[in-house]
Amino acid sequence: MNEKKNDQQFVIWFRHASPYINAFRGRVFVIAFGGECVADPAFTHLIQDVALLNNLGVQLVLVHGTRPQVEQRLRDRGAEIRYLNGLRVTDATALTCVKEAAGTVRVEIEALLSMGLANSPMAGARLKVASGNFVIAKPLGIREGVDYGLTGEVRRIDAEGIRQRLDDGSVVVVSPLGYSPTGEIFNLTALEVATAAASALKADKLIHLIDAPGLSEGKRLLRQLTLPEARRRLAEPMDDELAAALHSAVTACHNGVRRAHLVDRRVDGALLLELFTRDGIGTLITADIYEGTRRATVEDIGGLLELIKPLEAAGILVPRSRELLEMEIDHFTVVERDGTVIACAGLYPFAEKKAAEIACLAIHPDYQGRGYGTALLQRLENEAGLLGIKRLLILTTRTSHWFRERGFRPGTLRDLPVTRRRLYNFQRNSKVYVREL
Repeated sequence: MNEKKNDQQFVIWFRHASPYINAFRGRVFVIAFGGECVADPAFTHLIQDVALLNNLGVQLVLVHGTRPQVEQRLRDRGAEIRYLNGLRVTDATALTCVKEAAGTVRVEIEALLSMGLANSPMAGARLKVASGNFVIAKPLGIREGVDYGLTGEVRRIDAEGIRQRLDDGSVVVVSPLGYSPTGEIFNLTALEVATAAASALKADKLIHLIDAPGLSEGKRLLRQLTLPEARRRLAEPMDDELAAALHSAVTACHNGVRRAHLVDRRVDGALLLELFTRDGIGTLITADIYEGTRRATVEDIGGLLELIKPLEAAGILVPRSRELLEMEIDHFTVVERDGTVIACAGLYPFAEKKAAEIACLAIHPDYQGRGYGTALLQRLENEAGLLGIKRLLILTTRTSHWFRERGFRPGTLRDLPVTRRRLYNFQRNSKVYVREL
């Protein structure tokens, strides 16, 4: 019985994962992780998941850190470990340790990606791995009186060189080292390199594997943030590693990366759980809350009915039949996520009165409180403005406070156009709210 149940769960999971497999093919993902991740015995599992992504057609850039490996080499030499303002002060001895650590870690990653042993998860994988001088750097110099020596910062990324390797089917491994046009070598931070690489490549995703579940509010994990929300979070106190990863995510999204993820590396299969389940396990920062927002079509009728039926049963929304939705579908805007309609609203203009009613605003319970309702309302306001609408109207029985918080004022039946007033349902006794545009 248990075996049959497990088989059924696998079938359900695989069907749910299928849209992602199709959507990710040919996409560029930059995955960043620290040296602690490399030193973890579970790192082999992560590399196996990387190999799986590559075999599914994802173009991968891996950016690794080396901090614990460098510090161990410095301790072995009896050398001083110096950090100021979160940055290593790199002298000649430290740079030697950085080069040794970066070379060793890179070779270890390449070796793991090359494994194709029979009876192993990567059997027959035959992955190609590429690395090189993709990072052009310059010295950090003297800041606030501190000479950072051979610590540098990214000047630019050889995006074309990386793309050539990706198009060749290779997994690109980038170390936290940069090279100057004069042949100097500089020690960089993996976070800066990952941010710059994702930005230069206009990657579809930047994924940070960190030692935290993601961003939280109290005990609740924040699964998704808009770019403005993420910027506001940067001003709040948090763990240094989490703050640095969030800053990287915000910078990358500002520079054209569509989505950035903060994912707990300590969870076995974290990459797969984040990428192939609808809500993931970490925090997603998205540059565009309107992504997936579009005009509804008749193909959305089933999803719309599934979304609004519970609200109709609770008396929150006026019941709408399939036939009525089909007739009025051109009035509707939907938000779709991974093939599922998670929000909707209708805009019904009364052109002669330069007014429009917003109706049937509904958000799936799993996505309430994440800004979709406000974003959808803003979208309809913009659409109304383009139509020359001067006044928005809503009728509600349960959510008057939500609309009042967004600038709507109490109205009366007289505020409704005559044609709409004739259809008013006195049994529902809905309240009228008005907003001038």
